[in-house]
Amino acid sequence: MPPQTIHSTLPPFPADIPTAPLVSVSLAGLEARDPATQQALWDACQDLGFFYLDMFGSEVGERIVSQAEAINAVQNKFWALGNEELDKYGRDKVHEFFAYRYGEPGEVDGNGVKLRNQNYNIRKDDVLGQTDRLPAPPVVRSNDPLFASYIRDCRVVIDLLLEQLNTRLELPTGTLAKMHRLSQPSGDHIRFTNNPPQPFVERVAKRGEHTDFGSLTILFNWLGGLQIRHPKTDEWVYVRPIPGSPVINLGDAMVTFTAGILRSNIHRVVPAPGEQSHSDRSSLVFFTRPEDDVIMKRLEGGIIDAQPKTEAGEEMTAQEWWMSRGTGKMPGIFTKKGFEPFVGGGDLYAGAVRKDAEAQAQAIKA
Repeated sequence: MPPQTIHSTLPPFPADIPTAPLVSVSLAGLEARDPATQQALWDACQDLGFFYLDMFGSEVGERIVSQAEAINAVQNKFWALGNEELDKYGRDKVHEFFAYRYGEPGEVDGNGVKLRNQNYNIRKDDVLGQTDRLPAPPVVRSNDPLFASYIRDCRVVIDLLLEQLNTRLELPTGTLAKMHRLSQPSGDHIRFTNNPPQPFVERVAKRGEHTDFGSLTILFNWLGGLQIRHPKTDEWVYVRPIPGSPVINLGDAMVTFTAGILRSNIHRVVPAPGEQSHSDRSSLVFFTRPEDDVIMKRLEGGIIDAQPKTEAGEEMTAQEWWMSRGTGKMPGIFTKKGFEPFVGGGDLYAGAVRKDAEAQAQAIKA
């Protein structure tokens, strides 16, 4: 029997609003090397850069769904700690990126307390014992075995996707895999997110527009709120949550590596639609990034060589890349033309980081 999810216990997603045209790709089909499923994966990675991955029928996929439900229960306990306790694990005390972070949309709750759109990043290398562990609350530390199992299983899926993309790109066997080894230091991490009920405000939504800057993302949503910008119409459309089918999307690293053959699409998170707008919205994300010492540049070989040449920018390591992108120091997107600054957009939390940095700089000058 497929694992149970909490979707049926939540208010329904509206049936009468436009939704994103994500295709559904079967993980079991990819495992079986089914040609039609492999083609669907390839088309989705070139067209929209987003797709559903149907986990049902796959042993590791169904295990990941069960783990995601368990981790979601853990993150709800984490958010229940409250602002004062959460602030002890903020980026000013723990780490600039792997820490508790928040942005304030400008609204207040019934008690007059400012609302927070929050996230918490848990480093893969911490959980797997590959680096000195950063401070974390007991509710997180006590669940390391669950996080470790989830990370390893997610990486089984990620490695399968990378292998099949590698084949389609006609790159030497293992090219992408050797840039994403689980045992090596990287920016891979689990992210908790939480957004309380709040009105839709366009300026807040616009501040959150971004592309992911890593390689591949696995996202579990229980409520609506994720929107993507349709590449043909520029219309913002909701992504419908589907039980057992996390959303997979490509990041800017894959665009850079493939000289624009693969796509990373602009997206954002806004208040959930319809009846769902009255509920706290949490989601669970697993980000895969290239190993820290990988140089972020166009790969050579296969069908990438046929892509038009562009002027190479400043080379940086993957660690320099994700730290700059993740802390708001390098807002923009990477296309087949190279880096393009994204005016008016950028991760809401990174924007908060950037504002703090600017304020600190002004204080020093004063």
